Formats: sequence, structure tokens, C-alpha cells
Amino acid sequence: MVAGAGKQRRVNADFGDIMRSVVLGLTICLAMACVSSCHAQDIVSIETGRIQGSTAGGVTSFKGIPFAAPPVGKLRWRPPQPAPKWSGVRQTTAFGHDCMQLPSQFSNSPAEDCLYANVWVPEHRGKNLPVLVWIYGGAWVVGGSSLPSFDGTQFARKGVILVSFNYRLGRFGFFGFPALTKESKGGLLGNYGYMDQIAALKWVQRNIAAFGGNPRAVTVAGQSAGGFAVHMLMISPLAKGLLQRAIVESGGGRGMGNSTGLFKGMSGRPSAEQIGVAFAKSKGIEGDDAAALEKLRALPAETILDGLDAGTIQAAQATFPGPMLDGKIVIGNLQTLYKEGKFQHLPMIVGATNGDGSIPIATSKEELFAPFGEDAKAAEEAYSPVSKDFNFLRAQVSADALFVEPARFVAKTLSSHGDSVWEYRFSYVVAAARGKLPGATHGAETPFVFDTGKWFTLKLAPEDEKLAQQMSAYWVNFVKTGDPNGAGLPDWPSYHANGDVLMDFSENGPVAKPDPWKQRLDLTEKLATSKAQAQN
Repeated sequence: MVAGAGKQRRVNADFGDIMRSVVLGLTICLAMACVSSCHAQDIVSIETGRIQGSTAGGVTSFKGIPFAAPPVGKLRWRPPQPAPKWSGVRQTTAFGHDCMQLPSQFSNSPAEDCLYANVWVPEHRGKNLPVLVWIYGGAWVVGGSSLPSFDGTQFARKGVILVSFNYRLGRFGFFGFPALTKESKGGLLGNYGYMDQIAALKWVQRNIAAFGGNPRAVTVAGQSAGGFAVHMLMISPLAKGLLQRAIVESGGGRGMGNSTGLFKGMSGRPSAEQIGVAFAKSKGIEGDDAAALEKLRALPAETILDGLDAGTIQAAQATFPGPMLDGKIVIGNLQTLYKEGKFQHLPMIVGATNGDGSIPIATSKEELFAPFGEDAKAAEEAYSPVSKDFNFLRAQVSADALFVEPARFVAKTLSSHGDSVWEYRFSYVVAAARGKLPGATHGAETPFVFDTGKWFTLKLAPEDEKLAQQMSAYWVNFVKTGDPNGAGLPDWPSYHANGDVLMDFSENGPVAKPDPWKQRLDLTEKLATSKAQAQN
């Protein structure tokens, strides 16, 4: 009996151990299931592998996703190549490098290895959400997707997926050289930064459904050089079908300034190829053959950069071509193609700020208004209410020519083709800067569009935040429906030339009204038309 009792106790002990193991195993499994469930929205499978983002405040963000291979070494000055695949789960919780530029507040650890995308999505999301793709500005030489002003959290909270990405800048993004032409054998050349943008949009088409997005409901928006890029996408045959709506913020609309051609000089400048040869020579590299190209590709990134930024871009025209007419991506003059109806007929929001100061273009009033010819006196009178300060006056004349009148031109032209377009002007000055600035500076609207709660380094006051919420709501409505109007917002009429009505985002809130600058913009339009005719 004693022996039997001992055996029974051992059986009970063994059974207890087994049960404890089972319970422990179930606990671990349940814990793992909980972890998996808690982070299920953080992990997404895309074409190159699985990625894990981070969730906070009802939004999941994925940062630093490679959308193309690093454009380094032999891939410098080549079209973007497919991103390599990876095994396991890649952590995408921090921004990748922004593209090569001088270090500044506008970039995150710049490097040549920079072709990364970022995605913000609602934590609890379904399928077929509308998508907004953002293209940053920076005169094609500075900028990046990592700026706090471009945080996509508020868009995601309102049911819109926000995608941003980097594209090559400066001589890394825009460069011509005879040996590159021979190497490519008829392929894409010159506008490598634009190639990156198209590659990013194609990446969106292939992958956004994995994040819950609808690849057939993509809006592309950009500011300054990013706005110019949106115009490029509107007219480029290589971007057809990659976007369904467009937003251009201070992005011009008539042309690309003093751009040139890849093979043929334009605007009084040498061709991009000739400019590339001049740059090589400035670095002690003679010739234009494959050996010269190999030496160029071997140069350190800092040597290619050569101090290029927004402040030196004018002085660097002899060695930096900027975006160019290449015949495949950029196929012609923007205003001509718009007039001829040779563009993607999509709904558009277009506008500028009321203090979109630009490049100083004169040293006296006489010089400033001389280009208006027989209208010089009328132009001076039309601009007389602007300011008695000459520096601000010439900035306004320049801004009207580069940003403000071209926005009206685009609105007028697209409307004439039967397309839906809404024009705006952003004239709001944040409370903290009111009285210190004569108007809303270039780029001042972006923190309001993104509703980030900050105006660059200044925290928004409650009255600022109210306008930010309204402006963001218009943008969200447009992304969702193709029309910025919605419940609780002042009506924003679509543009028609006979009424010339725009939405002024002002200190009185959003106010729809006839353009108060019509007189001076009519004169600017006349001057732009005569210049275009002279060039043709």
C-alpha cells in the first residue's frame, strides 16, 4: 500500500508538472497572440518584404521604406532601379537619409543613399482609402520628406493615407553628359530627380493596397519645386494614370524659368550636356567619354555637391542645369501644352501666397517696370498700393511673374478646357509673426495644409489653429472627392475666367472673392504672353 501510494503521488506530481507546462504554454501563446494582435496594424507585406512601423495616437507610420535601390556608385546618374528584397521584418520607424545637399534645418542626415518613402495610415483602417502623395520643394537643390511640417498624422486621422518620399537633388538629380547619352542607348536621361518621382508613384501603384489604400484614388500635391513637379506629371506621358487629382502650391505653371535642353541650349544657356562637361572640367576631368564619366562617378559626393544650395544656385548656372527639356519626361513648354490641352485632364487646386517673394530682378523702379514696355506706367500705378519699400515691391513683381499669375493662368486654362479647378491665395500671417511680416511668405501655407500645430518653429495660436483645421479640411475633401467643399466650410467656387473668383485664406478666415490683384495680374499676363510669342 505504501509503495502504491508513493507511485500515485509521483503520477500526481507528473500530472501537475504537465498541467503547469500546459498552462504556461497557453499563457505564452496568449501573450504572443496579444502582442501579434496589438501590433497587427504595424506590420505590412510589400513587394520587397515585410515592414514594421509604429503606432501612436490612432495613426500608424512607416518611415524609411526603400522604393528604389541606392543610387550610388555605378547607379549615380542612372534611372532608379528596383529596391532589393529582404528577409524577416524590416523596421521602418525612422526616416531614411534625405538626398544629398548641404546639411541644414531642411534635411535629415543627407546622403546619396536616399530613395526612401514614408507612409501614414489610420491605425484601424479598411480598404480603398484615398491617397495623398506629397512632393517637397526646395529649388531642386534642398529639401526632404523628413521635415516636421510634412508629418502626415492629421491626414491619416481624417481617413487619408499620406505618402511622402525623397528624390535626387542638385547635380545628382539633374545632370547631362555625352558619355551618359551613349551609355543609356536611348533610355531616360538628365532629369533623374523626376525619374525618382515617377518611380515613387509607380511604387505607390504597386504597394499602396497593402496599406489599405486605393491606387485609383491618388492625389499628388507639391509646393514650390514640388509644385513644378506636379505640373510636370500633368504633362508627361510617362506619368499618365499615376494620379487622379493634383494640387499645386506656389508651383508656377508657365514654364521652368531659365531651363535648358538636354542636347540643345535654351533660354540663352548651353545645353545640359555642355554644362555637365563644364562641371567635369571644373573638377580637373577633361573630355566627355566613358573614361571621363568613370572619373565623375568616382568623385566623392561632397565634390559633386560643390556647395550648391538655394543661395548659390544662381551663381552655379554654368555647372548646374536644373530640370531640363529631355523629350521623354519633360516634352515641351508647359504653358503651350496646357493651352493645347495636352495634359492629364484632372481636378486641380492651384494657388500661391500673397508674399511669395522671389528673386530680386531690378535695382530701380525704372528697371523694374521697363519690361512692361508701353504698359510700364500702368504697371507702376497698379503696383503702387503694394508697398513704398522697394525691396518688397520688386519681390512682389517677381513673385507675380513666377508664382501668382501662373497659378491664375493654369486655373483659367484648365477651366477653359472644361476641367474642374479651384484657385486660392494664402494671405494669412500667423499671430506670432503678425506685424513683422508684410504677407504670407513662400511656403507659409504648408503647416496649415498639414495642420501640424506649428508654423515652422513657432507654435500656432488658437486663431491660427482654426484656419489650419479649415484649410486641412478643404484639402482632405478634395483628396476624397475631387471637390474641396464640404459640410461646415465656406463655399469655395470652382474657377471661371468670367468671375475670376479665388479663395483667400485670410485673417478673416476662408473668403471667396474676385481676385483683388486682377489689374496688375492682367499686365503680368500680357507680358508673359508677349515673351512666349517672342520665344516661339
